[in-house]
Amino acid sequence: MATSNPASSANLRRWAFWLALVGFIAWDYVHSDPVNLRLEPPMITAGSGTAASGGHCAMPK
Repeated sequence: MATSNPASSANLRRWAFWLALVGFIAWDYVHSDPVNLRLEPPMITAGSGTAASGGHCAMPK
């Protein structure tokens, strides 16, 4: 009767996790629009006369 090695099972799960993570990041990089940092609103506008309008979610499309 063959028994499974717990260490090899853990290694397999670890490799599957990292492959899935790297695959997701690669897919996201290919399918996402590039970020134009010049269009993002300022986070802190101390003394500039403009109001802070938020973070990345407020970026115009």
